[in-house]
Amino acid sequence: MNSKRWKTPPTVVVAGFAADERHGVCYATVGSGGRETLVRVEFACRPLPLLQGRDVAYYALENLANELRRRELHRTEIRIDDPYLPEDLAERRSVPNPLIVPYVALRCALNRFEQATVVRANGAARDLTARALAEVSFDIAA
Repeated sequence: MNSKRWKTPPTVVVAGFAADERHGVCYATVGSGGRETLVRVEFACRPLPLLQGRDVAYYALENLANELRRRELHRTEIRIDDPYLPEDLAERRSVPNPLIVPYVALRCALNRFEQATVVRANGAARDLTARALAEVSFDIAA
C-alpha cells in the first residue's frame, strides 16, 4: 500500500439510483469542491415490492463500487439517501433472506478498496435519485 494515499481524505461519492423490472441506473458525483465528475452506471435488478427498494440500493452500490475501482479509486466515502444500507454495513446487521447474496456481493466489492464507507447522505443525493427515477420512468414510457 502507498502510505501517501492515507494522508489524503477519501474521495466523496454521492449516489442516487432507481430500478424497475427491466433495468436500473445509478448516478453519482465523484469528488467535491466544485470538481465533481458525473458517473452513470447501469445494473440489473428485479425489485421485490416486499423489500421497499432495499434490494435496489444493494445492486446499485455494488455496481457503482465496481466502477469506482475500475477508475482506480482507492479510498472512498459513498453517500446515499437510504435509511437501511449504511447501518446494515456498519453494524453488520442480519438482513432479510432475499438480501443475503446482494449483501455479500456488495461487501466483496467494498473490500476491494483500501478504505470504503457508506453513509447516509441526508438529502444530498435527492437530485441524483430524481434523475435516475426520471430515466427509468422515461424508459417505461418509451
